[in-house]
Amino acid sequence: MSKTTSRKRKSAPSFSSEQLVQEIATFLDDHKALELLTLPLEGKSSIADYMVIASGTSQRHLSSMAQELTSVLKANHKIYAGVEGLAQSDWVLIDVGDVIVHLFRPEVRAFYNLEKMWDFSLDEAALVETL
Repeated sequence: MSKTTSRKRKSAPSFSSEQLVQEIATFLDDHKALELLTLPLEGKSSIADYMVIASGTSQRHLSSMAQELTSVLKANHKIYAGVEGLAQSDWVLIDVGDVIVHLFRPEVRAFYNLEKMWDFSLDEAALVETL
């Protein structure tokens, strides 16, 4: 049986990509993610509608957030997200279709600096303040 390589969610969602990115951002904030950013990509890239970038305090923290997020998406929305980098947990990428999530250790995030690569100013990116 061949594997589907579609970038979009496999089932028709009953929610928008805006609702999905907000749910992901809330989840990450609740799980103590650091420097959480949501970047709108619609009209700038065809890979996704949003990119979420966040940091964790350690490899264990990143791994835990990634595993729990994918479990919640699967249980609540029947979304089977693709995950890369979980074994090392320095940079974990979670492909949710309309939303791409990048979880970094702070020094790895500083090295790759995706915010600058995508050339987003903080005016365009939504910085989610942690409480």
